[in-house]
Amino acid sequence: MSDPSTLSALITALAVAGAAIGFLAGLFGVGGGAISVPIFYEIFGVLGYKPEVAMPLAVGTSLAVIVPTSISSARGHYLKGAVDMALLRIWAVPVLIGVLVGAAIARYADPAVFQAVFIGVAGLNAVKLLTGGKGWRLRDELPERGVLSIYGALIGLVSSLMGIGGGAVSNLAMTLHGVPIHRAVSTAAGVGVLIAIPGTIGYMLAGAGRPDLPPDAIGFVSLATFALTIPTSLLTTRLGVSLAHSLSRRMLETAFGVFLLLVCSRFVWGIVS
Repeated sequence: MSDPSTLSALITALAVAGAAIGFLAGLFGVGGGAISVPIFYEIFGVLGYKPEVAMPLAVGTSLAVIVPTSISSARGHYLKGAVDMALLRIWAVPVLIGVLVGAAIARYADPAVFQAVFIGVAGLNAVKLLTGGKGWRLRDELPERGVLSIYGALIGLVSSLMGIGGGAVSNLAMTLHGVPIHRAVSTAAGVGVLIAIPGTIGYMLAGAGRPDLPPDAIGFVSLATFALTIPTSLLTTRLGVSLAHSLSRRMLETAFGVFLLLVCSRFVWGIVS
């Protein structure tokens, strides 16, 4: 890493990744983890860290990056009056429990566990979105509070293992129950705030004391990667929010579905190659 050209390439890659993360956070109501996790994983691999360190480090750092982008995205959607605050209040505690359980698993899980969860959840959501959701409806309204609490815990757990802000998972849960895509995307941005903050703290604690982490890391969170990614991500979040509210429902669904499918393909390739 003493090679200036290699260092420059890594810094540029992180800046570009930050811009993409911020834009996606606003556009799809996701934290951007679906792009930051694979990029961070590749970068940590280039830096020489083994998969059992690179993968949870990528996930934890992704959650840290999602904190400011999800707050910015949620605020933008809230100002447009599209966030379901009542649902967020129901999900607050269950999501927190799920996130902390996921962070505890992260300390001992094989890298393939993270990748398999990522592929399964994102792939399912991609198929639903690309097919227009026909036949993908459990009911026309959200279930009772007890079932919603279970959903919240599962959203927190899966999102914590995937290193995402919960947008893909909560979008799936809401649209399966008749929530319009624009409202689901906007509310998912709020879910990102509920997940990213405790998730980051959990991954810091999960990796505490490991001698094989980068010198800049606090547990499974790389501070250098965080610092290089945040500036550009904050610049592009509002652009994503504006575009999301200008697209038709079908255009937004198709764009989100294609995006998720591409990310799934990347991880499948990583497992089989």
